[in-house]
Parts: sequence; C-alpha cells; structure tokens
Amino acid sequence: MAIQMRFAHVFHRRRALWRGARDAFGSPMLVLLAGMIAYGSVAHQHGFNVWITSLGSVFIFALPGQVVMQEMVIAGAPMISVVLAVLLTASRFVTMSITLMPQFQRRDRGPALYLWVHLVAMTSWAVSMRNFPSLPPRDRLPYFAGFATAVWLVSFPGTFAGYWLSEEVPNWMGYGLALINPLFFLMSFVELRAKMTLMAVLLGLVLGPVTYLWDPTSSLLVSGFLGGTIAYFGVKRWERRFS
Repeated sequence: MAIQMRFAHVFHRRRALWRGARDAFGSPMLVLLAGMIAYGSVAHQHGFNVWITSLGSVFIFALPGQVVMQEMVIAGAPMISVVLAVLLTASRFVTMSITLMPQFQRRDRGPALYLWVHLVAMTSWAVSMRNFPSLPPRDRLPYFAGFATAVWLVSFPGTFAGYWLSEEVPNWMGYGLALINPLFFLMSFVELRAKMTLMAVLLGLVLGPVTYLWDPTSSLLVSGFLGGTIAYFGVKRWERRFS
C-alpha cells in the first residue's frame, strides 16, 4: 500500500510529469527509435525470433547490452561469456542510479524507486542530469517518470518495425543507426560545458582508437577508465593550482 501511495504521489504532480513527456518527444524519442529499428533489423537478418527480440527491448531496455548479447550469440560465444559481457555493460546503471537518487525529494526516495529504476537509460539519465538543476526537487521524479516512460514506449514498436523492415535496412546502416543513441548521450554531456566532462570526452576520443589497437576486447573499458580518471584528477589539480 505504501508503495502504491508513493507511486500515485508522483503522478499527482502532473505539470512536471507532462513536461518530461513533452521533452521526450523530438530528438530523444527519435534517437531511441533509430537504435531500436537497427537492433530489430540486425536480429531479423540473423534469424532471431521477432517476439523475443521485440519484448526483449521492453523488458531489458538497455540497447548497448542488447547489441552486445546479440553480437556474441551470433558469434557463437559461450553462454557464460555472454552473461559476463552483458553484466559489464549493465554496470553503468549503478553509477547512474547513485547520481540520480540524491537529487530527488526525500519523500520520493522510497521503495517506489524500484518501479522506476527499470526506465533508467543513457538518454533519460543524460537529459535528467542536464535539466534537474532547473527543477525544484519535488518535480524531479515526476519529470523523470514522464520523460523515461515516453521514451520507453518506443522500444517495442521500434524493434518490431525494424525487424520487418530489415530488408530495407542494409546491415552497415543498421549498425550506424545503433550508434546514434550513444552519440546523443555524448552531445548531451557536451552541452553541460563542465571542464571535467569535456576533458573526459576529448580524452576518450583520443584514447579509444589507441586502446583498440592494443586490445579491441577491453578498449572501451580501458579508455573510459583512463580518460575519466585523468580528467578528474587533472581538473582538480588545475583548480587547486589557480584557486
């Protein structure tokens, strides 16, 4: 009952809820739609079941993990390797949730958050982090709920449409569409204009190709770890030196 009351409490703040839904329409929704179309298209080309593929987008709702799982299954990787790889891609949700939760109003930080954690994704998290400072704490969870729900509703029709349009989408274009989502994520953070964020992005662009030549299987993790670490300590040292 307590969870139901808290869940209903979010929807009572309708103005923030509808603002989040309105902000989802446009580029965020189109970006996710493009990624889901690409995912469904590639799934069809490799003989995956349409219903498992489409419902997977609804219940998993983690496009990078879905793509990794798909590619490793196609490559014939052992199931334990597939599970570990998807687990690593999902680890990003831990830090996303940790940074989101303290920004909600205290009364919203209850068991009802478990109902919303499924909707945490790169797009909803990036937009929320960008817009939360301009919102009062009481409106932040309804805003996130409206935005994330609107984007999530695209996952099934996008994947389903991509599956049946696979003959119209070349394989190379499908993978290109899948990259639109992380590109939108990147551009959302560039808009923040934070020194640490910009430095991390630039270092990632430089270190990514270098670490890929060294070891393609771990290049993403290594370049992200090194870029983020160097950016964090570099900016901190710069601020101490010139403060």
